[in-house]
Amino acid sequence: MCGIAGIISANAELVDAQQLKKMTDAIAHRGPEGDGFWFNGSNTAGLGHRRLSIIDLSTAASQPMHYRQRYSIVFNGEIYNYIELRQELAQQGYEFHSQSDTEVILAAYAHWGKQCLQKFEGMFAFAIWDEKEKKLFAARDKFGEKPFYYIHNASNSSFHFASEMKAFYAAGFKRAMNEKMLLLFLTNGFTDSPADASITFDKHIIQLPPASFLVYECNEQKSNLTIENYWKIDTEFSLPFNEQDTLEAFDWAFKNAVEKRFRSDVPVGTSLSGGLDSSSIAAIASNIKTDSNSYKCFSAVFPGFEKDESQYSRLVAKWFNLTQFVTSPAAEDFANDLQQFLYLQEEPVGSASVYAQYKVYQLARQHGVTVLLDGQGADELLAGYSKYLHWYLQELVRHDPGYLKSTLKELRARNASVAWGWKNHLASYFPVLTANQLKHRVMEKIKADQNINTDFREANIDASLVRKPAVTELNDILYFNTFKTGLPELLRYADRNSMAHGCEVRLPFLSDTFAQICFWLPSHYKIRDGFSKWILRKTMSAYLPEQIAWRTDKIGFEPPQKEWMQHKRVQELIMAARETLVKQHVLNSSVLDKKIQPQDS
Repeated sequence: MCGIAGIISANAELVDAQQLKKMTDAIAHRGPEGDGFWFNGSNTAGLGHRRLSIIDLSTAASQPMHYRQRYSIVFNGEIYNYIELRQELAQQGYEFHSQSDTEVILAAYAHWGKQCLQKFEGMFAFAIWDEKEKKLFAARDKFGEKPFYYIHNASNSSFHFASEMKAFYAAGFKRAMNEKMLLLFLTNGFTDSPADASITFDKHIIQLPPASFLVYECNEQKSNLTIENYWKIDTEFSLPFNEQDTLEAFDWAFKNAVEKRFRSDVPVGTSLSGGLDSSSIAAIASNIKTDSNSYKCFSAVFPGFEKDESQYSRLVAKWFNLTQFVTSPAAEDFANDLQQFLYLQEEPVGSASVYAQYKVYQLARQHGVTVLLDGQGADELLAGYSKYLHWYLQELVRHDPGYLKSTLKELRARNASVAWGWKNHLASYFPVLTANQLKHRVMEKIKADQNINTDFREANIDASLVRKPAVTELNDILYFNTFKTGLPELLRYADRNSMAHGCEVRLPFLSDTFAQICFWLPSHYKIRDGFSKWILRKTMSAYLPEQIAWRTDKIGFEPPQKEWMQHKRVQELIMAARETLVKQHVLNSSVLDKKIQPQDS
């Protein structure tokens, strides 16, 4: 886990060593254990790296790393199946001089070319310079756990890339607010565009989409950038197994995902909120016997807050004999850390829960744990949020109407938050019309917001940035929230929060094998008997206390946000932000007279 940066240009004068050093210095928190640089002989390619040692702590694993006097790489992330790939490549005659997964990537690229991406199970963003072909090959993992940003200037044939946007600003690039995304955020809370994964809040900085690779060819004759998608999850196939075999396949895939994420030469621990997802990971992790398993778990607790989950996290920690460490972020902490926290996040944040996560990762690093397992992805893959219930009911209307009434009864018996009426019933038969109507609501909300300066709104309203899916079955909305909007936002939060403290976060639910099984599951494995995430509950009931496995009071890791937002210094910062946006003619001056209205979430 590291920070990477690079400059590529046919004009050697643009590949500036001092500029590259500034880029890596700006992301030093991602790799606090040292830096490394490499420039090719013609000075048309420069690679920079900040190191956080996880696998192979020796200098043999330092980056930039070179292979066969042709390939040079900077890599951020982990390849969890690197041991198996290393053995396969060794049988093909490839030699290795380190125990790192980085060298496995290089050998895999030398052997399979771009098809190597189909082989990798992991989270990654890497860039490989091919000195023979004079081209850069860069790729991002299937879910987008690790970031890759770039600026391509076609006019002077230069290409800059980095793990975080602040690296570009350190190199001298000017900030350029993407006003269209700002408008979407201020009116609808969008922190990304579901229509285009490459868009950021800086209109000059582009994000390589998940499951994509780019090739930048750069020589005296040509300068050409191409981008391709290399993977898409299969949502058409359904598992042909009986229920028992399906449960066993699910159990095996989840255990395998957790076990592979313990491959580390430094201590590994786990986040523990007390909810089903983190508790499931803790349950499997507690039985893993490796030198890296620290048997430590880390929790955020909020004494006296109605949504505090400490009783559940303590129960799980005690049940599995884990050493639990807790942090209790308060309004004063939030106020003191807010500006630094937002600087590290770079783009807008939608909830104070992100700060609570930031403090949990800080706590882990303070107690000597460099790698932390966390539960992101389960809700999107297995329909864990209450908002998915009506989509499931709409699927029943179309495919199994006889089961609708009993399902509604089961959900209400569990006090599930499900709104269902004739409009939902009608929407089931007109998914495209419904999608268009939902998109229309977003646009109308922009037009109706009285706080927005009229000229700013008219100049930046852009329907092409908004997308709503046509949902005919539950998997359609789960796919959209996994790959288009929802989970991508959470993955950015987790990356920035962990790397802010030189800590690596690993997400077992985002094993591609496990995720693929989830999308092959019929919907009744996800919602059944009035429970969401039924198959995870059923599987984990063999490991977890019943009051954890079958909890129905889903909280969603919520801190006392309303209280925090009432803190004097936080309110002062909000008013200062309002004043800035008024001066920039984004907001109307009337907002300065309006009282701040803190929200629970």
